[in-house]
Amino acid sequence: MSGGALAVVVVVVFLLAFYLLQRYGDLRRQQRMVLLGTLLSWYLCFLIVFILPLDVSTTIYKQCVHDNANHPTPVTGARRTNQTDDNSSVHPTVSVPKLCEEPWSYIPDGILPVFWRVVYWTSQFLTWLLLPFMQSYARSAAFSRVGKIKTALIENAIYYGTYLLIFISLLVYVAAHPQWQRSWRELQTIGITAANTWGLFLLVLLLGYGLVEIPRSYWLSSSHGYLMAKTYFKAAKIATEKVSAEENLADVMEEVAGVHESVRCNHCLRKCVDTIITKCPTEYIEEMGRTVESSCGEQNVLPTKRGLIKLHKKVISAVQRHGQNQVKWSMLLDEAFHLEDVAKSQSCPVRHFIHGSPTEHRSGWIHRFIYTPTVEWYWECVFRQGFYRLLAVLLCLLSAAVVWSECTFFTTHPVLSLFAVFVQMAEKQHNYICIEMVCFVSILFLCVCVYSTVFRIRVFDYYYLVPHHQTDAYSLQFSGMLFCRLTPPLCLNFLGLIHMDSAISHQDRIQTSYTSIMGSMRVLYFISDGFYIYYPMLVLLLCFATYYSLGSRCLNLLGFQQYITDDHLTSDLVDEGRELIRRERRKRQKAEDGENRRWAWRERYGVQGATGRNRAGYSELKDDQSRPVPEINSSVITFNRRDGEEEEQKRRLLRDNSSDEDSPNRRSTGGRYLSLSPSRTGIFDDV
Repeated sequence: MSGGALAVVVVVVFLLAFYLLQRYGDLRRQQRMVLLGTLLSWYLCFLIVFILPLDVSTTIYKQCVHDNANHPTPVTGARRTNQTDDNSSVHPTVSVPKLCEEPWSYIPDGILPVFWRVVYWTSQFLTWLLLPFMQSYARSAAFSRVGKIKTALIENAIYYGTYLLIFISLLVYVAAHPQWQRSWRELQTIGITAANTWGLFLLVLLLGYGLVEIPRSYWLSSSHGYLMAKTYFKAAKIATEKVSAEENLADVMEEVAGVHESVRCNHCLRKCVDTIITKCPTEYIEEMGRTVESSCGEQNVLPTKRGLIKLHKKVISAVQRHGQNQVKWSMLLDEAFHLEDVAKSQSCPVRHFIHGSPTEHRSGWIHRFIYTPTVEWYWECVFRQGFYRLLAVLLCLLSAAVVWSECTFFTTHPVLSLFAVFVQMAEKQHNYICIEMVCFVSILFLCVCVYSTVFRIRVFDYYYLVPHHQTDAYSLQFSGMLFCRLTPPLCLNFLGLIHMDSAISHQDRIQTSYTSIMGSMRVLYFISDGFYIYYPMLVLLLCFATYYSLGSRCLNLLGFQQYITDDHLTSDLVDEGRELIRRERRKRQKAEDGENRRWAWRERYGVQGATGRNRAGYSELKDDQSRPVPEINSSVITFNRRDGEEEEQKRRLLRDNSSDEDSPNRRSTGGRYLSLSPSRTGIFDDV
């Protein structure tokens, strides 16, 4: 296809990365530099995963051509027709090379090496240099760009110093062996080896968790009772987090209000206070304005610049945490209501899915013509359980194959790795489509086990990927860093599983273009012959630890509640969550009943009432027009000439400051903020 498959994969992978970024990030409010860095890191990592099978099939084709060029296979043109006849004619033996059929996705020479070099070094530049700096910059609460850059440099000095120490240690190890020529190529390989070694440490941990948790989650999801109990448990936890976030936000807003009252408009720190206020929710901004108007002008202690920076950081964190908990609570309520509707539909004799609320049934054309209530009933009440269990069994078999291959991939005679067996069987038959499918399914499953853990893991409130556009800039960039560091060692590990990495299999074969870019790991023998071979075996121990939920039990003992079926605290939280869901359903039902009554009232009396109100409003307008203008002003609001200057001064405290780069909000004529989204004038401005 002359590179056509490569172009198609490049476009499809970009759409996949953009969809994930749109799901987790806010494309309208977050800064473009943050979105661009995250999108580029995800895109490059997904490219490596999707294009590596094409590299494998192309390399196998080149190996076939090389073997047949050096060792032509003799082929006889015809067989002896009559063996008893000594004078029978025999066609001469013709030596022709065995034909190697070119794969449909063959990529011409010279394209893949350049492609891998650009993709790999760009991703490494992002993960080791640019993204850490941008992460510290976005997390900084300084009020100027110079201050943010200074904070980012100080934080990354320790970060970069640690990796520089590791690189120097490896360099000293190489220098201690005089038989090695310390060329630039070897130094480059040492750096790649150090980065892959760091990534392999984390890769085995995440892989051991995903290999067990993903099949088990699908098997448990087939049980409706388990899903209901776990949803109630999550409801109790999220409700507690939601209340804590609201209280924290209220405390922070109270502190902001105090600073807002103490710092006057003519103070040098007023610009910093206005920047902090723009990050507050609208209702708190309006409340601060009313508080200032009714205050007696008591002078509080003036804050310092460092104190305002800390307060700014607290405001950003509190507002982000509050928004995330609100979205998670809303999503959990919809999930709990849907599961309760499934339970009602299962006990109903009519094969029709029953929605607890008419508004829950969406009215799109898909739900109107394809996913009808009857189809939904068959899926939720009949087929879903069997489909999830079948999928869990298939995933369990894949997990077992991965664990077996990770423990035996270094054995080449005989070949024990299952993935290597499948690839070599397809190679003998020159079935390149089968080779690519085996490689794609295998590496995709490994990536799903690793990447899904990255999306599900939560490190307190510092790193947490929340869907529905609620992920902050710090977590987005941290996920991009993890992907760029985990993908290269994952791909090298996969090439070792299929015996396509000569540093591990020790076979005289043509190397893939990806391996040639990574360099020969034989420069550091204690890593290529020791760590890369025996460390992946730890995945077996991690699978056992995950199967018996040792990590969840340890977190539960430390005070972080985890869902454990045989725990008394878990059952108490399940009961508490069930009561919370019932209360929220009653609230929603009352709100819908009230809306229905108002709608019925408008349907019955809306025309006459609207006509009467319009006529009354028109007559009042005519009466008001006959009154003098000063009387209208006195009926709306009373102005005091003595307090006019003070009132205007207080209102300016919340007015948009055009000179502040972090205060780009607009005000309407009534004094309300129309938008709280940050400006796009600076690509490095924080959210």
